[in-house]
Amino acid sequence: MLTPEQIETKLDRILLKVQKPGRYVGGELNSTVKNWDKAQTKVAFVFPDIYDIGVSNVGLKILYDQINQREDALAERAYAPWVDMEALMREHEIPLYSLESKQPLACFDIIGFTLPYETLYTNALNILDLAGIPVRSADRNENHPIIIAGGHSATNPEPMHAFIDAFAIGEGEEVIHDIVNVVQKYKKSNIQFKREELLLALSQIPGVYVPKFYNTEYFEDGTVAHTLPTTPGVPKVVNKRIVAKLLPPPLKFIVPNIEVIHNRVSVEIMRGCTRGCRFCQAGMITRPVRERSVQEIVDAADEAVRSTGFEELALMSLSSSDYTYINELVDAISKRFEGRKLSVNLPSLRIESVSVDLMNKLKQHRSAGFTLAPEAASERMRRIINKFIPDEDIINTTRDIYSRGWTTIKLYFMIGHPSETLEDVQAIVDLCRRVIDEGRKVAGWRIKLHAGVSTFVPKPQTPFQWVACDTRENILEKQALLKRQLLKDKSIKLSWTKPEDSLLEAWLSRGDRRMSEVIYTAWKNGAKFDAWDEAKKQEAWLPAFEEHGLDPAFYTHRQRRTDEVFPWEHITAAVRKNFLFQDFRQSLEGQIRVDCRLNCFACGILPTFANLRRENPGEGWKCPDVKSPSQKIEIELPVVGD
Repeated sequence: MLTPEQIETKLDRILLKVQKPGRYVGGELNSTVKNWDKAQTKVAFVFPDIYDIGVSNVGLKILYDQINQREDALAERAYAPWVDMEALMREHEIPLYSLESKQPLACFDIIGFTLPYETLYTNALNILDLAGIPVRSADRNENHPIIIAGGHSATNPEPMHAFIDAFAIGEGEEVIHDIVNVVQKYKKSNIQFKREELLLALSQIPGVYVPKFYNTEYFEDGTVAHTLPTTPGVPKVVNKRIVAKLLPPPLKFIVPNIEVIHNRVSVEIMRGCTRGCRFCQAGMITRPVRERSVQEIVDAADEAVRSTGFEELALMSLSSSDYTYINELVDAISKRFEGRKLSVNLPSLRIESVSVDLMNKLKQHRSAGFTLAPEAASERMRRIINKFIPDEDIINTTRDIYSRGWTTIKLYFMIGHPSETLEDVQAIVDLCRRVIDEGRKVAGWRIKLHAGVSTFVPKPQTPFQWVACDTRENILEKQALLKRQLLKDKSIKLSWTKPEDSLLEAWLSRGDRRMSEVIYTAWKNGAKFDAWDEAKKQEAWLPAFEEHGLDPAFYTHRQRRTDEVFPWEHITAAVRKNFLFQDFRQSLEGQIRVDCRLNCFACGILPTFANLRRENPGEGWKCPDVKSPSQKIEIELPVVGD
């Protein structure tokens, strides 16, 4: 194993041969370097994409801050090297290392991957291989780090079950300490410990899923019969972890060495969402809503801006307009940062005039663009996805935005929603044209519109987990319609997602354990950076499916049975399957559900975390205290295989 000094010597010979050497040197302002020899437990947090993207990840910042507050542990970082750097590292036999100390990743006790989206899976395998760590969990021994992973994709961990030792399901701020404590106990007190004993101890932590101790069986048609524990004492169902109260946010953000995607301070103002958009995995799996106080947010933002010199502040949440004290917060931010060069971003605002009023209050700190997300352009589709907004509200809001001086609006749409027709896609064209026409009436010809059109991918733990993904042919036809009609107007910019990218995400997001072999083979065939046009190898995937006798359409274009057992059935985000199916059925009838802050629909969150809420009263939870019996509708789902 190379020493840090040897790694640095080798780096000196190659860094000037790669793009952006600053990605690989560390030493950034506010990075934390602790005494390696004094730390009992060493944790490497890895974002499996390039530095330019990963260094801004908020979840990784939180965990990095949490571990480095401990006297007995340290946390360092690593990212996926771009292809030029990887080639040189392999040529010169340089293992992947942490930025802070240049220690090889293989020297750490724990390596923690964050997996916010599925197209990072092959990168995770490549990082393990580049670090000299066996890619498969079964091939590791007591001398190798424990490999853990978390993030939104971990709500269906099965496609990565063969490579990750333990998954942290849900929120990581507290469970990461439990994991560190268990690993530290075993490595400190039992020199001859067996890796399996340590993994079994990790499986006893609430919210930790250790795939080794479970087995999946299938019906003849390829669907899952059940996934059950194989070891006594292992939980049959792993429930997500949450924190009762949001912990203090990080204040000393790492200032990158190079220009990155989000060079800004990000302060989470609340977590969770009560809007119930049926396509939105984040909204379903991050319940319940918990809020920070205005004072905590403003103080944290001020200190973070002062400690970094960043000139942009993002107040993060899934639905900023729903923050209870949003008006007071905007007033307080405006007052605190008056006269200072700072752009303030309030993402995820609802489409209504109050959102424009809020941004107008920040006019001294506002950016040139304004982003809204109707997601669908016809009222019929907005009912199906439970994001109902009348057309006139969209037009009135966008007209108001242009009239107040914003010159650019970005509208986010999705195609491929359940039951979508070409008429619904044509509605995107018609709505964009109306927005431009109305905007020109109040602001002239200088205005711009950016229509971002992604393709819907059904996600686990959502009401749409039963639906089929749109076909490649349909997606191309819909995109052709949009290009043909929208690109005629030079004031309109159109962006879209390639069908191949959406289908790859769809294969992985609802995959079962058999998908792990497909991922491994695709990686061996050269797949990595699957989200990057410059590096991905789409041609690596279909032969991998064929080699293992699997049909990609089984995972994408197949409508799931109402009684189907999902690959993630033993993992729960505490939202009942019965509730999700009820909501799915309502979508077929075009029924909408109101914000559940106004009326509890018995999704399952409150009873699951009742004790936690009782023990932490007044900590910003925003769920109704009383369920409405009229809204609690139980639907008996048939069970196959009992």
